[in-house]
Formats: sequence, C-alpha cells, structure tokens
Amino acid sequence: MIKIYGMPSCPYCAYVEEQIKNNPEFVYIDIGKNVHDLSVFLDLRDHNPAFEPYKAKGDVGIPCFVKEDGTVTLEPSEVGLHSLSETKACRLDGKGC
Repeated sequence: MIKIYGMPSCPYCAYVEEQIKNNPEFVYIDIGKNVHDLSVFLDLRDHNPAFEPYKAKGDVGIPCFVKEDGTVTLEPSEVGLHSLSETKACRLDGKGC
C-alpha cells in the first residue's frame, strides 16, 4: 500500500486524494488531523534526502508518497497518479506547498 501524506487545504493534495478514492492501493494521511501523523511526516521530511530540493525552495513537501518498499517521492507520476495541471499553490507567494 502506498502512503500519501498531505492536507486538504493543499490543492495538489486534494487533486491527488480525488484520484485515489476507493483505490485500496493507497492510503491518504491528513497530517493536519492528527499530531502523531504530523510527527511521522516531519521526521520523514527532516531525514529523507528526497525533500532537500523542496525544502531549499521553502516548500513543505506535500503531497508526499511513500512506496511499499519505503522509497519516498514527491512526484505523483512515480506512483501512477497525475499532477495538478493548473497553476495553484498553497504558499502565499504562489510557488508551491
């Protein structure tokens, strides 16, 4: 099962969550709903090199995908999903999440 960390207030996350409805291959984890889930995500973000280019831009790094083998990616296409094609962002400067 592929874990997806995100938040509904992020348009990229909402777009991904819509794609996985009723798909047992994915589980969506809302990091804003439970402090334990946020803690797990932050630990992952703080220690996984996949986040480095995103942190360098000031992005949060969501949606985040953790494959069954533990590999982390921030690219929906790497887990068979589509990216949001519209230019939307959850940062105030319009550059990402």
